[in-house]
Amino acid sequence: MDETEHHRAAEAGGEELSGGPAAAAPPWQTVINSGPATATGGGTAVSGIYNDHSTTILPPDALTAAAQTEAPAGLDNLPFLTGNFVGRAADLDRLDTALAAPGAVLVQAVSGLGGIGKSTLAAEWAATRAHGRRPVRWITADSPAAVQQGLVQLATALRPALGKALTVEAHAEFALQWLATHTGWLIVLDNVSDPGDIAPLINRAPGGRFLITSRLANPWTDPTTLVRLGILTPSESLDLLTLIVTGRGRRDLEGAAELCEELGHLPLAVEQAAAYIAEAGITPRAYLGLLTEYPADMFRDGEEGRAPERTVARIWHLTLDRLTTTPHAGRLLRTLAWYAPNNIPRTLLTSLGTPPEVTGAVRRLVAYSMITATPDTVSVHRLVQAVARTPDPDDPHRGADDIDTARDTATTSLYTAIPDTCDDPAHWPAWRTLIPHLDTLADRLPPDTGTDTLARLLGEAGLFLHGQGLLTRATKHLKRALTDRERALGPDHPETLNARNNLAYAYESAGNLGQAIPLHERNLADFQRVLGPDHPDTLAGRNNLAYAYESAGSLGQAIALYEQNLADSQRVFGPDHAHTFTARNNLASAYQSVGNLDLATPLHEQTLTARERVLGPDHSDTLSSRNNLAYAHQVAGNLGEAIPLHERNLAARERVLGPDHPHTLNSRNNLASAYQSVGNLDRAVTLHERNLADFQRVLGADHPDTLTARNNLAYAHQSAGNLGQAIPLHKRNLAARERVLGPDHPHTLNSRHNLAGAYAAAGELGQAIRFYEQNLADSQRVLGPDHPDTLTAREALAWVYEQQRK
Repeated sequence: MDETEHHRAAEAGGEELSGGPAAAAPPWQTVINSGPATATGGGTAVSGIYNDHSTTILPPDALTAAAQTEAPAGLDNLPFLTGNFVGRAADLDRLDTALAAPGAVLVQAVSGLGGIGKSTLAAEWAATRAHGRRPVRWITADSPAAVQQGLVQLATALRPALGKALTVEAHAEFALQWLATHTGWLIVLDNVSDPGDIAPLINRAPGGRFLITSRLANPWTDPTTLVRLGILTPSESLDLLTLIVTGRGRRDLEGAAELCEELGHLPLAVEQAAAYIAEAGITPRAYLGLLTEYPADMFRDGEEGRAPERTVARIWHLTLDRLTTTPHAGRLLRTLAWYAPNNIPRTLLTSLGTPPEVTGAVRRLVAYSMITATPDTVSVHRLVQAVARTPDPDDPHRGADDIDTARDTATTSLYTAIPDTCDDPAHWPAWRTLIPHLDTLADRLPPDTGTDTLARLLGEAGLFLHGQGLLTRATKHLKRALTDRERALGPDHPETLNARNNLAYAYESAGNLGQAIPLHERNLADFQRVLGPDHPDTLAGRNNLAYAYESAGSLGQAIALYEQNLADSQRVFGPDHAHTFTARNNLASAYQSVGNLDLATPLHEQTLTARERVLGPDHSDTLSSRNNLAYAHQVAGNLGEAIPLHERNLAARERVLGPDHPHTLNSRNNLASAYQSVGNLDRAVTLHERNLADFQRVLGADHPDTLTARNNLAYAHQSAGNLGQAIPLHKRNLAARERVLGPDHPHTLNSRHNLAGAYAAAGELGQAIRFYEQNLADSQRVLGPDHPDTLTAREALAWVYEQQRK
């Protein structure tokens, strides 16, 4: 930050008291023109600046006495230092540099959120650094009356003999005259709430230094040198808490780091909590429990003897009192309290009022350091949020009804802002911007406060997260959506049934078939009972149960359901309906899974032909059908037919969907696998390498599709005999799948199987046996003894045992 030297507003002798103009004020101040002095009543009259009268009467010798009065020893009046100061070395150094600058009057401001430690920093610097300033006076400056009182106290300290001989106004004028005619002093103006309150003082006293603390930031940016004070680092806040808690002897500090994190490393909050812990004789972990269960009490209460205004709740109460002329400011702050602290899109604020009202509220909250803002986002300290969403009957800014309204507003604003679809990559940046705030909103809402809007919001978010491969987070939101639907709409409402279907699908994708299948079975029975056997949702429910059976290796059950679904779809919707196309495609894939390619391939051909005729050659469903037919030919060994279909499909998807669409990347993967099958390994490896790089860039390093792409590249290297490249890729992928999907996910079992195969190909049979044995045991436990993957694992282990005996 640039530091600017500010020049004298007047000559060293101070402002002229008669004749001529007043000295020029700094450009951010209002010029106070004293005007000519006149004699009256045996005294000297000067214009008063802290009263409503035109003159203040001083004794005849007062003005000359001010210039001739030397400051006695012991004039400093800094606040008592507790010894609990930690960190802030860089901020102290900046004050050293700024306030040591030569020249005329210099104003240094320290701004920041209430409780951030502005006054503590100023007192520490003034008391402990070698700034060479005397005397050092501390003036509370939160109102004109407070500034006047500080000047009166300075005057009586300088000349106790004046005593009651002067009025309050005269004492203040004497102090001003003394400051104007002396140099080398330092005045700390603490907690300035209006620059106009201190402008007369700064304009008339050019010979010293002023250090200002204020929650206001903007007024001090030019020409004042500004220190914007931030929160403590985690280590500093832990040091502060430890210093206070252990001041009365050794104490159990279990949970201290978590408490500091919960308090957002705000110095006042850490100090308040630590003093309470020390006095109550409890642990930081116990305080965390109290904070969770009784937040309003803990934000309001400190240790015995703590001034009420020195608590977190009271400080921000006083700040909001100053914003009562901008009622939207309080509403805005209470709404922001439900989102993640940082990078809240301004689009979420539009429902809070007209653009001028919202912009005005943001501007004033920024001015008082309650939030920070960029052109696109706003951010709020997490403890400000915690207080703002905690009802307190004693705080008019935190009424229970107002907080409930803010919660509902936050929910509705998020729901309005989410994109219409979650599977279009063009909308993913918007989703990714909003998801952290949706996650936080869901975490902060008690389980029994869900609304219809929240259930819809969580359902849509769960589907987006599912598509992004974030299955744990997706499942969390979908479970909450189902709970809210069941409570609000009942267990048989169609939207409840859809919510249960989505949760079952998430379990299935996570490999948790033990939870997915019972949910699908229940849902199908409920769809048939509530909506009837021919309702589209009933047919969709039967399809989804069939797919779950297929994933579990129960192919006989799956095929029976698929066959019933195709017959019903043709009867209910007709042969050319989209639902019928889907039913025929899924039955074909199931036939393919059991190796019945004579049945699978004609069904794929029939579906592709119908979709090209009804939907057109470039429809996404048509492209899916062409991909599935190509893969069926590939499985059957008809690579002469499979490769041209894959090549045509990749070109179409690049043209229609774009090169980065997940379906395009899947087509490139399938073409690479087909090249691999005909022995064209150089082309296969090149495509797999490109695909892995694109998946990592588009979907992220941990997306399940990215992990599949890495697996396929590793297998291509293995097929080419590049085991030095294949084995590290397989090992990396196994570790990633264990971390992302869990050790029991079917894809994790496949990665372990593939790594074992690579070791076997490299002749490292001991390593291969170790992984094959683990995989067989896990497959039997997770998938069952008759699952196709379990049978494959058993055959592979038998083969490597045989190789070891040779």
